[in-house]
Amino acid sequence: MNGSTVIFYLLAALTLVSGLLSVSTRQIFRAAIYLLFSLIGIAGIYFWLNYQFIAAVQIVVYVGGIVVLIIFSIFLTQQAGEKLLKQKIGRKIFSALAVFCGFGLTMLQVYQNTFYESADEPVNTGVSDIGRKMLSVTEGGYALPFEVVSMLLLAAMIGCIVIAMRSPKRITNNEQGTSNDELNKL
Repeated sequence: MNGSTVIFYLLAALTLVSGLLSVSTRQIFRAAIYLLFSLIGIAGIYFWLNYQFIAAVQIVVYVGGIVVLIIFSIFLTQQAGEKLLKQKIGRKIFSALAVFCGFGLTMLQVYQNTFYESADEPVNTGVSDIGRKMLSVTEGGYALPFEVVSMLLLAAMIGCIVIAMRSPKRITNNEQGTSNDELNKL
């Protein structure tokens, strides 16, 4: 086993363990931090694959954008130290089934695809080539996924605003110091 393989296994372990901890912890702030480490692990794998631009986009968009918005919304709602509610067993079973179905679908796609060794020259991953492909509306262009990512960022911002909004707390007369006898007289 060479050093490159060890680095891959370390990055994969960081990504998988952080992702598992993110969905299994009951403390919302810790879940956000574990998500941060999982996304950093994915960016590390992109760096390891020598896709520097995609790794930088991963860090800027997901780590710098989405996770920071999630952490801000947690702090704005003042729920950083609170624990999430325990989920019912029905929800746990449903989520486990969804995970296994997703895993099965992914494995089915992997086994049905034939992977060929590239005999041609390697893919050019320069920023200018990626930019031309990303903004191209012709066949092979990525204008639609580029717009979908911008919609994802917009949805994350709206979600954080909704989480941060607090409903006004109703103050009852007893909290204002009025006794029940005074309320009855009114």
